[in-house]
Amino acid sequence: MDRITFHHDTVLSDVHMLRPNARHLMTRLNSVGQPVFISKFKILSVGERPDDKDPEKGVPEAGVGHEPKKEDEKVSQSQDGEDGGEVGGEPFLDEDGDFHITHRPRTNLPERNSRDLVCPIILQQADPELEPEEEHSEDEDDQAFDDIIKIEHTMATTLEDVGKQVWRGAFLLADFILSSPDMFRGATVLELGAGTGLTSIVMATICKTTFCTDVGADLLSMCKKNVTLNRHLMEAAGGDVRVRQLDWLQHDLCTDADVEFSWTEEEVEDMYNTTEIIIAADVIYDDELTDGLFRTLYRLGSSFSHRCSVFISIEKRMNFTLRHMDVSCDAYNHFSRCLSQLEALQDGRCSFTVQQLPTHFSQFLLYDRTEQLELWKVTSTPTPPERTPPPESACGSSLNAEPPTPHVPIHRSC
Repeated sequence: MDRITFHHDTVLSDVHMLRPNARHLMTRLNSVGQPVFISKFKILSVGERPDDKDPEKGVPEAGVGHEPKKEDEKVSQSQDGEDGGEVGGEPFLDEDGDFHITHRPRTNLPERNSRDLVCPIILQQADPELEPEEEHSEDEDDQAFDDIIKIEHTMATTLEDVGKQVWRGAFLLADFILSSPDMFRGATVLELGAGTGLTSIVMATICKTTFCTDVGADLLSMCKKNVTLNRHLMEAAGGDVRVRQLDWLQHDLCTDADVEFSWTEEEVEDMYNTTEIIIAADVIYDDELTDGLFRTLYRLGSSFSHRCSVFISIEKRMNFTLRHMDVSCDAYNHFSRCLSQLEALQDGRCSFTVQQLPTHFSQFLLYDRTEQLELWKVTSTPTPPERTPPPESACGSSLNAEPPTPHVPIHRSC
């Protein structure tokens, strides 16, 4: 394999596409035969971060901040026709009769093209008998640094395997965590749809315990590998990451000791009793999974005896659709409807409030923070029990009753 092959159903994250001058080296093949790459992401220091005090800095407002052209520059452009206008009152045309537009030369160009073809190179094949520490030699270029996060991931996957890639929503949520450490310090956190585990790793540098959850043995194995690769970051803060399986389309947690990534009874009890923070990064892309996410959020919120804050990062991906004959984002629209219906839900067990948070906090990781990236906060609050106890018959029947299902998603009754 000397070249990545793209098919009609291939999905590739912008994080992988737009890393300038990055060499994507393949380290191994996973258990299903997919090439696995490793990337390093630097946590920016104060002097390296973009200016978080003025997010609009460098983007002049309409009619403001544009320096007037010098007179000699105007004359030169008018004579040469370099701004695509007219020369001597006549349009400047090429030999085919099309308007000829000469673009102003860009400055500070890199010495070489940053869009080189991605040519993965197999460094080694993974040996299942080797421990994670032995699979990667710690040479001078692969040492553990306190400001470097190393993530194994795949590239150019089908939609079903996008969790194995790194997405900008994970960076946005990681920035929010690093910008508000007091909010998460010492907490028990549950991440839903953790993917490669990047956000859980960042969270574990601050909080006490992180339950890093997703579904699929191969994905969870990759996530566990990334936790091991970045163990030095979490040990310094005393954080603990536990990679566990949590399927949004299933009602119960797996506690079978013979199943990999299953929960222990103690972990289940600890998660329900102490979890105050739930996070999810860039998990909104399929309506059925969005339905499952909101069902899971409802089941958790209605089971907690305490208030819980949910932080969801999302990137709106706009597409032109024949159905609308316009640019739209159906996945985001469905997500918005689910938020509204969850907030309007009244079942006597818990209530939910929804709030969109600003995203002008500091940027600790290098990525393109576009206006399509959003951060939402959902707060679940248990409803205080009524002072007058219900009749014994009703009370007895309600002990083992299933919680009522909110009418949140529309594909299935939730």
